[in-house]
Amino acid sequence: MNLFSVDRESCKQDGICAAVCPTGVISFQKGGYPAPVDDAENMCIGCGHCVAACSTGSLSHREVAVGQCPPIRKELHLSAEHCEHFLRSRRSIRVYKSEPVARADISKLIEIARYAPSGHNCQCVEWLVFDKREEIHRLAGIVADWMRFVVDTMPEESDLSRYMGKVLKNWEKGNDVILRNAPVLIVTHAEVGNRMAPSSCTLALSYLELAATSMGLGSCWAGYLMVAATTFPPLKEALCLPKSHVCHGGMMVGYPKFSYHRLPARKPPSITWR
Repeated sequence: MNLFSVDRESCKQDGICAAVCPTGVISFQKGGYPAPVDDAENMCIGCGHCVAACSTGSLSHREVAVGQCPPIRKELHLSAEHCEHFLRSRRSIRVYKSEPVARADISKLIEIARYAPSGHNCQCVEWLVFDKREEIHRLAGIVADWMRFVVDTMPEESDLSRYMGKVLKNWEKGNDVILRNAPVLIVTHAEVGNRMAPSSCTLALSYLELAATSMGLGSCWAGYLMVAATTFPPLKEALCLPKSHVCHGGMMVGYPKFSYHRLPARKPPSITWR
């Protein structure tokens, strides 16, 4: 099958598909029809821009068939006011109900998150989900061990040592301020050395974090685990990622125990115009 096909009966011959193609693999001359350029097979990243931009559905890509791309529903578009309110109302949730989260709901979140931008359409993000509280608590304990190692090997007067010391005191009192007794922990990982992976994983988890709100779920970045997972061998072993993979992010997920009723202010943005 060719890289893409064009229905000449419905094609408007407007060249939009060629104009939006990020790698320039579509050739178009006024009065003609879209056609692949030389070496298009090797240059195409399969992003589907060409299919998405065609208003008549005349172009279908071998890897992104037009029949598998539902039309955009304009009635579902957010207004600017709705979008601002949604983004400002997002909160990092650190207190969760004991209620478990259905795996179907976590799968739905990941399905949405996979549409986040990824450099050169690499789609390199892989997912590891923990949904057993005892296992999540065990991971939190390993992170606490990492903190003890950091505190023991750093000068006592350092800000980091003092801060981690406070976290450990809470942990030793039975207060999990590491993974917050969350019912679900989601970890993103990818091949070592993939330059697109860190940003792709971060963006995917950001999408997931926002989507969680729409499903009545709350989330919070697992920052302590993210740092420990890249430096502490016992945690690397516990995560048991593929040998060629590295952790690029962690997110706690669960049902919020409390509701929020205001939109807190933030400091004004620092903007430089040129």
